[in-house]
Amino acid sequence: MLTFEEKIKIIETFPELTRKEVSLGRLNFQYEDSVYDKKNVVYHLHPNGNGFVYAGLLEEYDSDEKGLVNIRNFSEEELRSIIDASITSLSADDSDQEMYLEEWINDNDQVLVLLKEGDEWNVYADTDLDGTFNSYPEAADYLEKEGFKRE
Repeated sequence: MLTFEEKIKIIETFPELTRKEVSLGRLNFQYEDSVYDKKNVVYHLHPNGNGFVYAGLLEEYDSDEKGLVNIRNFSEEELRSIIDASITSLSADDSDQEMYLEEWINDNDQVLVLLKEGDEWNVYADTDLDGTFNSYPEAADYLEKEGFKRE
């Protein structure tokens, strides 16, 4: 397991992240150029080595309901990889955003489509608009509360 100091040194190699001190000696590292409301890439890095990285837009990581992945036992390579992927996901250019589409399904095999259109995230049931949200995390939270899971 990497120490707190080792994790900080690795995180600080990403010049696009800004260090922010929070309570109890913990640190956040923010990506100020995020195209989403979400700015924290590294969240509550604690002197005991515990901490989280935002991966809510990444399918390859098993994140919690807030989109966070615990990095307590990550190796240097794993830590660099998830931070890089997190920054990339938060900085998608407009062409990527326009074409973003996801299908969500519930236990009754009903399918809703989450589609990025301009600055909004829209949820469709077939061709009917079911909801409009300001960010991906808001839309995903809505879908999860309605009993849907990413397909």
